[in-house]
Amino acid sequence: MVREISLAEVRGLIGTKTGLSDWILVDQAMIDAFAHATNDHQFIHTDPARATTESSFGGTIAHGFLTLSLLSTMNYNALPKIREQTMGINYGFDKVRFMAPVKSGTRIRGHFVLADARFRGASMLMTTYEVSIEIENEKKPALTANWITIIQFDPKDRPEET
Repeated sequence: MVREISLAEVRGLIGTKTGLSDWILVDQAMIDAFAHATNDHQFIHTDPARATTESSFGGTIAHGFLTLSLLSTMNYNALPKIREQTMGINYGFDKVRFMAPVKSGTRIRGHFVLADARFRGASMLMTTYEVSIEIENEKKPALTANWITIIQFDPKDRPEET
């Protein structure tokens, strides 16, 4: 169960593992839907027979960007909820690396370490997470990245800085 914390507690979590998501099954239907949404129909993603015979993966694999985009849902079930938060904003990524393919039919989950948190202006807290996506029963992660997000809140809720 995801816990709830106050805005004042966030900075105290810097350097700690703040979340581990539930497993997500990446199946062919999900891969095909992503291919349709992005118009990326490369055979290694969408043609199981051809991917089995013509690629080194032994079947189809998820798009790297599909794997990356699943961090959003992993975030929702892994990271602490901040009571004062009114909105979350995806600010971007630094140093995204696709380390290993996610084969169709496998499960993945996200690991989150809060690397930094600093206030910006009266109503925003910028957070940086070191994230990795684990592939079930594999040693190498699917990806690693530094993910920057902004927590927006009412200025009256900003804690005093120590």
